[in-house]
Amino acid sequence: MIRHACSLAGAMLLLASSSALAQEGTPETLRQILFVGNSYFYYNDSIHNHLNRMLAEAEGRSDDDLLPFRSITISGGSLDHHPYEHYLTPGAIGYDEPFDAVILAGHSAAANSDNRRARFRDAVLAANELITEHGAETVLYMTHAYGEGHENHSPEMTHNLESLYTEVAAEIGATVIPVGLAFAKAYKEQPDLELHVEFDHSHPNLAGSYLAAATALATLYGVSPVGLEYDYYDRLDPETAAFLQQVAADTVAEFNGN
Repeated sequence: MIRHACSLAGAMLLLASSSALAQEGTPETLRQILFVGNSYFYYNDSIHNHLNRMLAEAEGRSDDDLLPFRSITISGGSLDHHPYEHYLTPGAIGYDEPFDAVILAGHSAAANSDNRRARFRDAVLAANELITEHGAETVLYMTHAYGEGHENHSPEMTHNLESLYTEVAAEIGATVIPVGLAFAKAYKEQPDLELHVEFDHSHPNLAGSYLAAATALATLYGVSPVGLEYDYYDRLDPETAAFLQQVAADTVAEFNGN
């Protein structure tokens, strides 16, 4: 897994470490993952479930043989709302073994003001300290921008989210899942595509959650989602699924400089 930095120094450091990170981020090491976030995770049967099923197919396992992924969300919540020490204590949330990675998703508006950006950074740094103390890897889930129908929609929102997540990730040496960039790429290539629910233009619809999971698969495991048969049990049409798989693979490759 390679980090994406905004500064030249940060980029050089992260590129130098990419080989080791790629070796760490393999199916053999990232087996127990905790997702910490908000409703962007849990819509549409939760991103962690889609990722788990995609990975199972990629590894030749069935849906009856899934990995111990856990998602804890607070509706409308920010990262500083979560009690990480409790989550990470063995046995506290039903897992006796420590997590291999913790994926953090900030509030959807985390990059919308200087105060929010500072709050996000402080929360991530504090969480990362606890996560690393418990032997896990911190991963940042770059959220997507609001859709055009949202009252706070801005053409700059994706860029602002990218800069926030990559800057904080470079500071702590964390991996970034570039979901926000995948959304932007998908909309650019297919402007009529719908990735947000129509009633608030904020939360992901099924296609949006599928794209997010495919992006996470490519980022965390170095596995291309292209060609997967998983379509959430025929709920996503094959053409859309194939398009989203390709967007996810291309986004991660571009983000990693490949």
